[in-house]
Amino acid sequence: MYQALSITEVTTYLGELLDVHPLFSDLWLVGELSEFKRHAASGHCYFSLKDERALLRGVMWKSAAIRMAELPRSGDRVLAHGKLGFYNPRGDLQIYVDALLPAGVGLLYARFAELKARLAAEGLFNAERKRPLPALPRRIALVTAPDGAALQDLLNILRRRCPLTEVLLVPCLVQGERAPASIVAALSQAYQAGVDLIILARGGGAPEDLWAFNDETVARAVFASPVPLISGVGHATDTTIVDYVADMGAPTPSAAAELAVPELAELRELVAEAQARMTNALTTLVTSRRAKLTQALHTLERHAPLRRLARQRQQLDDLARRMERTVGTAASLRQLRLRGLADRLAALSPLATLARGYAIARHADTGLIVTAPEHAPPGTPLQITVRDGELTTIVQPPTQAARPEKKAR
Repeated sequence: MYQALSITEVTTYLGELLDVHPLFSDLWLVGELSEFKRHAASGHCYFSLKDERALLRGVMWKSAAIRMAELPRSGDRVLAHGKLGFYNPRGDLQIYVDALLPAGVGLLYARFAELKARLAAEGLFNAERKRPLPALPRRIALVTAPDGAALQDLLNILRRRCPLTEVLLVPCLVQGERAPASIVAALSQAYQAGVDLIILARGGGAPEDLWAFNDETVARAVFASPVPLISGVGHATDTTIVDYVADMGAPTPSAAAELAVPELAELRELVAEAQARMTNALTTLVTSRRAKLTQALHTLERHAPLRRLARQRQQLDDLARRMERTVGTAASLRQLRLRGLADRLAALSPLATLARGYAIARHADTGLIVTAPEHAPPGTPLQITVRDGELTTIVQPPTQAARPEKKAR
């Protein structure tokens, strides 16, 4: 028994069918653009694609529109890339477009341009994420066809320029429908091989022959490389998506090999320069350290305990001699002074006066020196001191003094 369905159920079912169908999720259409409008507020673009017999509604969201250098106009014949969907509210079948290109460029170029713009918007081409190549890689992985001319060119140049570098071949297909999956598997194997650098390469050919290197899965595998990666695909005029994603894009496989390793002669020059710099640095360091050691030895000698002791002994001897001279001089001066004082004392001594014939009269009772006649009236007992002893006498009354005799002339 059949059951009636709602409009929503039908449109939802049709939308789910379109979402899971592989053809409608990665679709290229060619047709004439009509009714092209860009919404001022949201920035989304709304249009129709038509040919002689049919018309299909289209939508391009703002995120895709801003990647276009110039928006197309109604009447342009274009290639549109996107996926089919079902707009439930109106029951419209429409294509959600992420790239619009002039129809004359060809489908291959249109697919290339669409993928390039999308990956660039995601940041896969940003210069700041690209890593510098190692100066001297010890081990390099070559991801390329094992029977191609590119491999021989790579090996010849790597052996000639730097035979010290170990080379690991990781073979893969580089052309055909199975090539993208083979390249991705080979890259995964190279990532686990413990190499310092990877070269992804193939020789020249038609654009269709190189298309595996414009595959999105290959580009994302290159982006995931844990070590620097060089792409060398085709001839100098060929450019692929992996060239934009790789850390370094070389115009040819041979150029990739030359970028990967330095010339052996250059290495010898670098080693010689480094050895000369090291020798100069060591010589300067040894000279400087030797000068500092000599200065330290001189300082140690000046401050050595034995040297200080000898110097202090000499200083002690000098001080002793100076003290002896000082003490001797002071003693001599004191002796001279004492001698002078003794002479002065001797000259002033009463004994010296007595020696010259003088005498000293003292009151015999009181012991006072008699210096005037009134101090010793008659009858006063006196003690007379002379040079050789003492005399005792009593003062007599005065008598008439004898006339003094005149001295003969």
